[in-house]
Amino acid sequence: MTAPFRRISRRGFLILGAGVTTAAGLAACTSGNASPPAPTRIGPKSPQVAATERNRRTASTRSTSVSLEADVSEIDLGGIQVKTWTYGGEVPGKEIRITRGDVLNAELSNKLPQPTTVHWHGLALRNDMDGVPVLTQPEIKAGTSFSYEFVAPDAGTYWFHPHVGTQLDRGLYTPLIVEDPADGSDYDTELVIVLDDWLDGIDGRDPDTVLAGLKKNGMMMGESGDSSMPGMDHGDMPGMGGMPQSELLGGDAGDVTYRYVLANGRISAAPRTFRARPGQRIRLRLINAAADTAFRVGVPGVPMTITHTDGFPVVPQRADVVLLGMGERLDAIITVPNSTVPVLALAEGRDTYAQVLLQSGRPGDPAAGDTAASQVAALPVLTASNLKAADEVTLREKAPDVTHTLVLEGPGAKYDWTINGKTYDPGDGLPIRTGQRVRLRFENKSTMFHPMHVHGHTFQILGKNGRGARKDTAMTVPGTTLDVDFDANNPGQWLTHCHNIYHSEAGMMTVVSYVE
Repeated sequence: MTAPFRRISRRGFLILGAGVTTAAGLAACTSGNASPPAPTRIGPKSPQVAATERNRRTASTRSTSVSLEADVSEIDLGGIQVKTWTYGGEVPGKEIRITRGDVLNAELSNKLPQPTTVHWHGLALRNDMDGVPVLTQPEIKAGTSFSYEFVAPDAGTYWFHPHVGTQLDRGLYTPLIVEDPADGSDYDTELVIVLDDWLDGIDGRDPDTVLAGLKKNGMMMGESGDSSMPGMDHGDMPGMGGMPQSELLGGDAGDVTYRYVLANGRISAAPRTFRARPGQRIRLRLINAAADTAFRVGVPGVPMTITHTDGFPVVPQRADVVLLGMGERLDAIITVPNSTVPVLALAEGRDTYAQVLLQSGRPGDPAAGDTAASQVAALPVLTASNLKAADEVTLREKAPDVTHTLVLEGPGAKYDWTINGKTYDPGDGLPIRTGQRVRLRFENKSTMFHPMHVHGHTFQILGKNGRGARKDTAMTVPGTTLDVDFDANNPGQWLTHCHNIYHSEAGMMTVVSYVE
């Protein structure tokens, strides 16, 4: 176990963030009977972080450069015009593809009315490029730019989004595909589908005012301060305060009202179309970029073979429907049938869905999705807890060197969501040391599911049936405990949080903190 962790002030942390401070001088000034100095955080600008990045590069490492522009844009959701914030004027932003081991150099120009950052979700990148304000970098002020540069060490389906306030619940998200040159033998083409829930610019609302209303009034009142809860979902669940419910998720299915859900930026009535040939094998890369919504995904009458979750390969498994929490990704291979079919994403606990049409032969009717959605809703659902990591990415057997329990609770009277009874403080955290096997134990004592995301690492889910999938985001349902293990091989300060944006911004975040 690690030594006691020294809690530091925000100002103190910013000073440490510029480099690693050592305890040698302090030790030389103390008497022989004094206690050893408290461990010191390894900051994002430390030599250890730089050395880890250098070790990822080889003489053959290539570099890919892209320009990103975060700006206010008018977009079309499919007959519905809204003003929102985007990367390059598109929702989702234009897909980026690189090869495993490449360096990505991304220059972000911030033309938003607020500061912003970019977080590269799921990548085990260098700590000072992780995009978390205060913890790993200063915010990128409006009217300025910042250059992100890092090696992408692992192939897989990833994405990026801001880590400032509720900006994720606008249009600021983009797929990032890190390709493995060995892939492609078991499929013919790829289709990336990004799922989202949408409220920005609808009925005069935006994510900032929704969060402010929740914090001001708590769960008992709506954004406007009355008891009708206009900021909350309304449903037909007696005794549940009108909130959406899901047996699959163990209780509450969401906190915020969304009139629309999207697939690749479009509502179900005006879906994107992907042209395909009968018999063609498609690798679906599914990304849940939503702020408050889990999705059931399936293709009516077409089974899926699940091959990856959160970028890492699993033992292939057949499924009719899969569940994706916020922040999760999943890859599956399907064979195109002789007729046009939808890839359907049902918003869990809500009476709505999104779709992308696989057009094979004659064009399909988007309205047929209503019937197909009912069919998908009745099918058995595969969750990530049923998946097992492929042998080549399974962690070697080892007892944990340190275990940290994270008790998840909320909401409080003013919509505060906590970890271990505390709301987020970047100067506090869970100490670990380089080389340790770390176990995180998530105990969900709330009445809502939480997709828990660990930055900078991929963990292995532990379960009754042996070692589970390798992931960076995993759902914990109410009243359960989830254990995950990872190897501490990427030094720095790493945010760990619920990927419901309203929960995280209301406090459900902490820091996995490398110390020495």
